[in-house]
Amino acid sequence: MTTEATLQAATPAAHQLDEEILAAYAAGTLPEALAIVVAAQSSICPVTRERLRELEAIGGGLLALGESRDMALGSFEATLKKIAEQAQEPEPDAAVAAGCTVLPEPIREYVGGGIDAVRWRPVGMGARQAILHDSGEASARLLYIPAGTELPDHGHKGLEMTLVLQGAFLDGDARYARGDVDVADEGMEHRPIADVGEDCVCLVACEGKLKFSGLLPRLAQPFIGI
Repeated sequence: MTTEATLQAATPAAHQLDEEILAAYAAGTLPEALAIVVAAQSSICPVTRERLRELEAIGGGLLALGESRDMALGSFEATLKKIAEQAQEPEPDAAVAAGCTVLPEPIREYVGGGIDAVRWRPVGMGARQAILHDSGEASARLLYIPAGTELPDHGHKGLEMTLVLQGAFLDGDARYARGDVDVADEGMEHRPIADVGEDCVCLVACEGKLKFSGLLPRLAQPFIGI
């Protein structure tokens, strides 16, 4: 039986990641925090999954044309084991079809369950966060924003990627709903606003710390770690 959640998960995202980010993910060079966003969006959006398959196929073709090298002892067995493990993994939409309508499987692995297993911490204005990964150079966190809440104006020290998992938010003239990714860099300042009607849950990954314009957010920053 096809559920509404399954249909939602199969709908292509209106705001996609660019080719450079996907290529870095396919090549394994994207920092883990940012890679979580790509993995999560690809589990929701069929277009992203197909683009990644194409990039991985291109990469495989280039490797086949390259100079051959001796493999380390046990490499073949390790590769077969990895293939077997991947064959046992559920389909990207399996968690959604089973009723887990908010967190895609890649995020569930970090949380240790569904949305009810998230350990939220308040960050002000009714918003909450849960840090999934922090290398010091890049971090990934879940962010819960009450409907209609306006986030503080801020800039960035590096790349920021925000994937919507529930509800929607407005950023300038654009609206981002489930599956959409908003990408900002160090040259951009913005003030996202959670859309009315439903609380917004996002996965946010960023390089470095945010640069807040207001005094109060700057004072609170050391305590909330954003």
